[in-house]
Amino acid sequence: MADFDISAAAATRIAEIISQQDEPGGMALRVSVLAGGCNGFQYQFKLVREKQDDDHLIEKDGARVFIDPVSFDLLEGAELDFVDKLMGAHFTVNNPNAASSCGCGSSFSLA
Repeated sequence: MADFDISAAAATRIAEIISQQDEPGGMALRVSVLAGGCNGFQYQFKLVREKQDDDHLIEKDGARVFIDPVSFDLLEGAELDFVDKLMGAHFTVNNPNAASSCGCGSSFSLA
């Protein structure tokens, strides 16, 4: 099984977001790949408390990420990152499987 990595910046931001919740115990960021977007697939990031039985759990520096098996296949070898630039702060995925992506980085196509 290939790896999915979480950058230090993403781990820090996930941990910050979770610590600000009323009941942070067991919470994680769910990273999903959905059909749609301007390039065929789009990333979805959502705070959740429930881990599904078949989810992959990736942990780093206090951050927890859940990824379903179908999304995990499309994210093989990818890295979740958090960028904070003049145009805004957001999570992004550096995905070696993406042949192209849109300008905002929220959708991609496969080769």
